[in-house]
Amino acid sequence: MELRIENMTCGGCAKSVTKAIQSVDPAAKVETKPEARMVTVETTATADALQAVLEEAGYPATVN
Repeated sequence: MELRIENMTCGGCAKSVTKAIQSVDPAAKVETKPEARMVTVETTATADALQAVLEEAGYPATVN
């Protein structure tokens, strides 16, 4: 699943995004690309669950 996160602009943001995603699915594989504002996630969690936790963390996401 690919997510676009407009306000993920640096490595610190990417770590926060990864931590938020892994709070829903600890086994998720997360690849962040802050320069492209994109995250690729291999997870069993739903897009809705990820979007909810990212919104709560301050990183609203849209599914690509």
